[in-house]
Amino acid sequence: MSGFGEISERLRRSTVRVSSGRRQGFGSGVIWSASGLVLTNAHVATDAESQVELWDGRRVAARLTARDRRRDLAALQIAATGLEPATPGDSGALRAGELVIAVGNPLGFAGAVSTGVVHSIGRLPGMGRQSWILANVRLAPGNSGGPLADAQGRVVGINTAVVNGLGVAAPSNAATEFLRRGPQPSLGVTLRPMSLGLLILEVDEGGAAQAASLRSGDVLLIPLDDLNAALDSGRATLRLPFLRGDTRRVRETVVRLAPEAVAA
Repeated sequence: MSGFGEISERLRRSTVRVSSGRRQGFGSGVIWSASGLVLTNAHVATDAESQVELWDGRRVAARLTARDRRRDLAALQIAATGLEPATPGDSGALRAGELVIAVGNPLGFAGAVSTGVVHSIGRLPGMGRQSWILANVRLAPGNSGGPLADAQGRVVGINTAVVNGLGVAAPSNAATEFLRRGPQPSLGVTLRPMSLGLLILEVDEGGAAQAASLRSGDVLLIPLDDLNAALDSGRATLRLPFLRGDTRRVRETVVRLAPEAVAA
């Protein structure tokens, strides 16, 4: 395809490596504006402070400014000159069968490029009520947070995961909405579906679940789709039945919902 190399090179210059200091994790990110706004995945930006490596090898400190784990998106701010921001695309215009390009830092390979086609766009079981882009691009650990672009190099998604061998990306329109409106209400927990309900694996310090006295190991007696619907309803509070230890005794708590807080 004419100009494919040039398109890929522009995308590589807009893609960064994100390193999370406390957990020694790493992933990718997209320079969204020349002022230093970087968009990545929430599961990549695990700490309030991280480090970003630019395409030219410069390493700069990054500060977490917003995070939405339900959409798996996070915004970082860096201070650097000569940044080359990506061009956002309209994910709403994307169709199955279109060529897409993924860029990231898989397994330590900086600026690796993979191509494929869009497989489908829509909801995925266990991944909430929002739509996702599925494409047969090759992703590996380190690709998370990097751009998924169309054939013109416009970023139409943020690469997030691999499901059944297909790459999964958050649509760019969802990313734009996240930057415009901020995070959605959050319980402040990490959950794992199980036969009884939703097992709480981790409770965020200062989050809504901690304020409601929920703990790791508690089991929420609510289907994931119903929980997401309740969080999207705009209600200020949510009444949740749960189990703690004794499966014969159902407890209940009231959670005051709020967007995920980010440490200053």
